[in-house]
Amino acid sequence: MALIVHKYGGTSMGSTERIANVAKRVAKWARAGHRMVVVPSAMSGETNRLLGLAKELAPGKLTPDYYRELDMLASTGEQVSVGLLSIALQAQGMPAVSYAGWQVPIRTSNAYTKARIDSIDDQRVRADLDAGKVVIITGFQGVDDEGHITTLGRGGSDTSAVAVAAALGADECMIYTDVDGVYTTDPRVVPEARRMARISFEEMLEMASLGSKVLQIRSVEFAGKYKVPLRVLSSFTPWDIDLIEEAQSGTLITFEENEQMEQAIVSGIAFNRDEAKISVLGVPDKPGIAYQILGAVADANVEVDVIIQNVSKDGKTDFSFTVHHNDYAKTVDLLKDKVVPQLGAAEVVGDPRICKVSIVGIGMRSHVGVASKMFRVLSEEGINIQMISTSEIKTSVVIDEKYMELAVRALHRAFDLDQPAAAA
Repeated sequence: MALIVHKYGGTSMGSTERIANVAKRVAKWARAGHRMVVVPSAMSGETNRLLGLAKELAPGKLTPDYYRELDMLASTGEQVSVGLLSIALQAQGMPAVSYAGWQVPIRTSNAYTKARIDSIDDQRVRADLDAGKVVIITGFQGVDDEGHITTLGRGGSDTSAVAVAAALGADECMIYTDVDGVYTTDPRVVPEARRMARISFEEMLEMASLGSKVLQIRSVEFAGKYKVPLRVLSSFTPWDIDLIEEAQSGTLITFEENEQMEQAIVSGIAFNRDEAKISVLGVPDKPGIAYQILGAVADANVEVDVIIQNVSKDGKTDFSFTVHHNDYAKTVDLLKDKVVPQLGAAEVVGDPRICKVSIVGIGMRSHVGVASKMFRVLSEEGINIQMISTSEIKTSVVIDEKYMELAVRALHRAFDLDQPAAAA
């Protein structure tokens, strides 16, 4: 039978009762003959609790050593989850064994709190699978070359699960969450949002990168790179649901475009409240300026999203970009203290009260006027666009955060995403 990887989020692992239900679901798949690997997150709220304790003890400026200890601390949440799930499976008579990331081992870089997976040794896991055991591996974490525990960033358990699936050559990686699939947009913002039966890998990658919280972007990147079949489905369906019905539920992320996908000009609306805009004003307009600004930001391990450089006037220009909200203060201080004096720029200004709204769809490749329609809809709602970014299958705009929900609802309606999908 198939080798299947299940990933369960923190809500699914939120209590001993829910862990017992996860164990029953996993055991059902195992008893059907499937070789099972499970990657659970920490129990709901546990990671925030642990990080809160660290913040209480070190509220000031933080040293690099602090982040090493932060990973040591945060990784314990997942270790609790795998131990409890293994015990729950054993209580049902199902052989199971749990491992922390360093025991597998899952090798990573040494960028604490933001590590990247370099390799996974599958020998130990395969031996246990061959012995008929369910293998449970901590998500979110690994070990660097010096033996230090590292974590992959928030949502990193998704990435762990897909990476494990890729290393094992799994037949499918099933991501169980508190939603029943991928929607045209967040149903909490637009109640009329529809669940999609399938979405292309490219569209899912764009949706994840643009703020959709269903999957961490790095997990989608892994799935695309190693062609891991990926499915998003709900962990709150009854555990004893028919296995075939369960295997066909949720949203399948596919690597093949079908006719239904080609019919949809826009497949979804994504948004991100977690961005802030920074502008360096009065920058000398000469070669190398963008590198001097963004190189320093990259050296500080800060990711940059939308970038705009204005037209030069009197030999000066303005350079604007967006960063994650959590990196806003650090980036502004860096620019003011180091970059602006070196460049002779006028000043640094910022706005942490912005958001990014995006339309995504493979159909945008073969249809003209999609972006202009988006701009018209926003104009009719009185929403000013501050920045624009485009690719082949998406258009993003940066707007004032107070207009975010209005923009999403208007665009969802304008592109008929509230209408039933055409039959494939």
